[in-house]
Amino acid sequence: MSELSAVAPVQDAVGGPQEFARDFSAVHSQVCSVIRGKPEQVRLALVCLLAGGHLLVEDVPGVGKTSLAKSIARALGLSWGRAQFTPDLLPSDVTGASVFDRAANDFVFRPGAVFVNVLLADEINRASPKTQAALLEAMEERQVTVDANTYTLPEPFLVIATQNPVEHEGTYPLPVSELDRFLMKLHLGYPDRRSTLEILAEEPSTRRLPELAAVFGPGRAEAMAAYASTVYVAPALQGYLVDLAEATREHPGVLIGLSPRAVLGLQRCARCLAASHGRDYVVPDDVKALLGAVAEHRIVLSPELVYSAGSATRVVAEVLSRVPVPLPAPRKAGDV
Repeated sequence: MSELSAVAPVQDAVGGPQEFARDFSAVHSQVCSVIRGKPEQVRLALVCLLAGGHLLVEDVPGVGKTSLAKSIARALGLSWGRAQFTPDLLPSDVTGASVFDRAANDFVFRPGAVFVNVLLADEINRASPKTQAALLEAMEERQVTVDANTYTLPEPFLVIATQNPVEHEGTYPLPVSELDRFLMKLHLGYPDRRSTLEILAEEPSTRRLPELAAVFGPGRAEAMAAYASTVYVAPALQGYLVDLAEATREHPGVLIGLSPRAVLGLQRCARCLAASHGRDYVVPDDVKALLGAVAEHRIVLSPELVYSAGSATRVVAEVLSRVPVPLPAPRKAGDV
């Protein structure tokens, strides 16, 4: 049992989908008070994190990527830290290192940036591939190994990474193996005119962030994640998830499609999204709404499709149009 879950009060247990939806809405509103004009992106980000996944946010500078990460951590009442990924950042800065302590006359472990609930990996694609790879074990196994010693990370542990488009100068594209460890990838985009005017009226908008209050403590967030894992997914819908994954692998313009890790993540996200709408069961529209965010960054296109101006977004749209949506079987008593 994690330290956080061990101290979580009993009343943190979620009583049902309506209670989950109420608390989800409260956190969503709190974050949207900072991130103006992006309610759907905020909803997907919260779904990703409550589903136990890591989030990658890619966009041009200045659209609120860092503010999104900070506001989510604050609203969920989680400890957070920031690592500014630069070309000279070392792997030990991320994971920690053994340092000689003169007083103890021995080497002691000094934790790195990952020893928090929420790690903001800012501009992750500006660091070298070696430093990027330092996150792999932490993201997948929630632990780090330094000098043959393994250290467990706090629970929950989430990475919210931001990156500028790879076309920008001074960036290192993330390898496929690391992209697959991010449950979702989102694009914020520019706010609309109304939202921009609201931002201007509250200048400087960054002053709102330090005052952002936690909606509840980390025990409640873990309870919501635990409840979301019990939301019902009909066998027919699970077959639909597998069919979608296989369709991406068999697409003529795709070299690498969705992995089993991606399918598991898609199911977790669908459960969380259903609960955020006050349902204790998943419907096909939940899967459709999430497939782009979960799949597009994992799909590797063939050179021929790239040269013909193809995109992962188009592949996902084609897959959704081709794979038939099954009618879920009626629920039986005792199904969970």
